[in-house]
Amino acid sequence: MKNNDESIINSEFPDGVAYEIFIQSWADGNGDGIGDFIGAIQKLDYLQDLGVSAVWLMPIMPSPSYHKYDVTDYKAIHPDYGTMDDFKTFLKEAHNRNIKVIIDMIINHTSSEHPWFKEAFKGRNNPYRDYYIWADIDSVADKISKKEVTQDSDNITQWHAVNNDRNEQHYYGFFWGGMPDLNFDNPKVRKEIYDIGKYWLNEIGVDGFRLDAAKHIFPDERIKDSYLFWQEYKREMQKVKDDVYLVGEVWAPASVGKEFAKGLPALFNFDLAGSIQQSILQERNIASTISGPSWENLDKEDIISRLIKQRKLYKDASNDYKDAIFLTNHDQNRIMSNLNGDLKKAKLAASIFLTLAGTPYIYYGEEIGMLGKKPDPNIREPFLWDTKELDTFRTNWIEAVFTKDGKVQSLREQKDNPLSLYHHYRNLIHFRNQYIALSKGNIESIENSNPYLVVYRRVYQNELLNVVHNLSSQSQLLDTIPKEIIYGGNSIINNTINPFSTIIYK
Repeated sequence: MKNNDESIINSEFPDGVAYEIFIQSWADGNGDGIGDFIGAIQKLDYLQDLGVSAVWLMPIMPSPSYHKYDVTDYKAIHPDYGTMDDFKTFLKEAHNRNIKVIIDMIINHTSSEHPWFKEAFKGRNNPYRDYYIWADIDSVADKISKKEVTQDSDNITQWHAVNNDRNEQHYYGFFWGGMPDLNFDNPKVRKEIYDIGKYWLNEIGVDGFRLDAAKHIFPDERIKDSYLFWQEYKREMQKVKDDVYLVGEVWAPASVGKEFAKGLPALFNFDLAGSIQQSILQERNIASTISGPSWENLDKEDIISRLIKQRKLYKDASNDYKDAIFLTNHDQNRIMSNLNGDLKKAKLAASIFLTLAGTPYIYYGEEIGMLGKKPDPNIREPFLWDTKELDTFRTNWIEAVFTKDGKVQSLREQKDNPLSLYHHYRNLIHFRNQYIALSKGNIESIENSNPYLVVYRRVYQNELLNVVHNLSSQSQLLDTIPKEIIYGGNSIINNTINPFSTIIYK
């Protein structure tokens, strides 16, 4: 049922806040221990009340793996999650709440159990053989191992033998043998992929896609072909939905990422996530990096100067570019674990990223301080709706190692505590939604000589807001006296800002 609380404001996406959901762990609606759309439908009021305007659903298509990043059927729902009718109901109910639905689209590769690959596997003359990338052993003998890992894959073997016969042709799989890469030099493959996208946009009605492994459409030595492909993909998707939302996963320096932005008008900002975390951990305003150096003299940059440089670079490449910002996601240790369970620092991390320019993505459970460290299943553990004995929606497909009763307070418990992390997130999201300078505005630097402060201005037309964050465990003196404080007024004493605090003033 739609929530009619008029106090709830959901900024129109992509200016609003997005929420990443792993359906497997989110809400169990049929009692089998696995999350599903029956359960997710019943939790849409929670998302609306939280203030989010979009959800990104991790893979929902049939797959042999728990994470479902190896698809066997691109036009169906995994039976553990329900039926296509269940998904359509979820989509309709989300739209009734002004919540857009973005689904994970995995087209760099398929599962090795996909019907296409099963056919291709049969021999060189099979009509599906050229849907994938094959090579004789002599031509790839020196490439069987690529001898290095990347930030988005720890696999060191890209070429894989058929039936373990090293004398047969090998197929290319960037991530592992169970995920053979598709051959995008083949026009038939491109048409298949475009038809799949158009099916979900036109016949099902989703609002857009998160494009997995977007950097690797072609092997890394053909990166130009990869970003040119995305420009073609965008044009094809816009034929059926002119306002389609596309956000890409590209672990690369901004000098490379800007080329992808021409086809993917939103990209996840991995550098920013690293900068926020390292600045909070080291209690100094520094520009760190996850994806490698983007500019020289990184030690001379801070979070805001780096972000402004990036925004200019991407905006020059694509006028409609919208940064996708986050703290952590399903591939990284959870933010609360990285911050060693420190509630004050977790609140500060939320305050920084929810007041920056771009589209903030919250990883499910981040708002209740879920814990988790790799391996991957342990950063995708069940959401805690209530204490275990009362939680009828909690999934149990995996036994939690980090996020469990006694270590993490459930949502219901945190709702009862106005000082909880949950209320901090909810209040911030609602605050962001109320001020157009925060949701749509540009970001400008403010001269600041204090390395323990992050200071910037958000501007949209006549609305101007100044933001100050104290990264340190000590109170810090402000250069100017804030006149009209609209957020965090209790954090100011005698013109000093309290440790790990945030203020926003006009």
